[in-house]
Amino acid sequence: MATYDWLFSSLGLDGWCGASGGSAPTSLADLAAQSSGGEAAAPTIWELPFPSMDALNDSCPAFPQSRELTLGLERGFLDVKDALSFVLDPITQPLSWALDGALYGILNTPWWIVIPILLAITWFVSRSWGLLTFVAVSILGLAFIDHYDYAMQTLAIIFVCAAICVIIGVPIGIAMSRSDTMQNATIPILDMLQTLPPFVYLIPLIFLFSVTEPKLYGIAIILYAIVPVVRLTNLGIRMVDKSVIEAADAFGMTDRQKLFGVQVPLALPNIMAGVNQTIMMSLAMVVIASLVSAPGLGVLVLRGIRNLELGVGLVAGLGIVILAVILDRTTKASLARINATHKA
Repeated sequence: MATYDWLFSSLGLDGWCGASGGSAPTSLADLAAQSSGGEAAAPTIWELPFPSMDALNDSCPAFPQSRELTLGLERGFLDVKDALSFVLDPITQPLSWALDGALYGILNTPWWIVIPILLAITWFVSRSWGLLTFVAVSILGLAFIDHYDYAMQTLAIIFVCAAICVIIGVPIGIAMSRSDTMQNATIPILDMLQTLPPFVYLIPLIFLFSVTEPKLYGIAIILYAIVPVVRLTNLGIRMVDKSVIEAADAFGMTDRQKLFGVQVPLALPNIMAGVNQTIMMSLAMVVIASLVSAPGLGVLVLRGIRNLELGVGLVAGLGIVILAVILDRTTKASLARINATHKA
């Protein structure tokens, strides 16, 4: 006798559950009791199981099991997979082209051109000799231990995905700042994207796209990393002093002029802080995306785990740390310059 037989009997659902629902042995305890010629003892209140789907199914076979719920989700997704792929493939194909182009360009350009360009970008955004020296030593050190190609692949993916996050995320953040309705509708989506485990992003994408397509890991990185720049753009514009907005209104500025002439410049420190966090999250996701053919240092980390090559994994992990410090210090130096300009 199952635990919750009384529930279905009291509701008059014995006919729905079926004649075999109450008499057939549905648990190991029932089977053991039948083999010994007795009847399974009713569980005490201490042992009473929670009335979950599987527990209720033990008493009523017609009641669905939890596996039926997950199977329903799987069937529902597979039913719309072809239609989704038909719509999403042409939309996301430019992402594959951008990633392929960035990887091809950075790997087929000589190191004596790529490294000076990276150092020039660092100097342009930071104007710091100390940071420039650190970046030069770090990149040359990675190249010296034959990790140059892997590091450049990781940087290329981050540049493309972070740039797309900014291009898409900043307008969304601006739209949220100008409409409470838009903000209320978008925040739950951002909350979901921010709390969803990184590996979960990959599950539906594997079904939608081929593992050999760069857009598979590109979409996962963008979805994971876009949240900070959207949130902080919205926050930065909403935090602009109301008196400044009133002064702009007094000068007869249009909404567009106020947005691009007042609000966005004043919100730029917050926007840049969002860009910094987006870049960091892109780097974190690039490592996880190596599970679905994303190139870069994450491949070496994965190799170290799979083959138990401790040295390979540790050195690649150190390379990722170095890239993270480079990107973090460079964007923070740029943010410090922006803040200094605003204070001056």
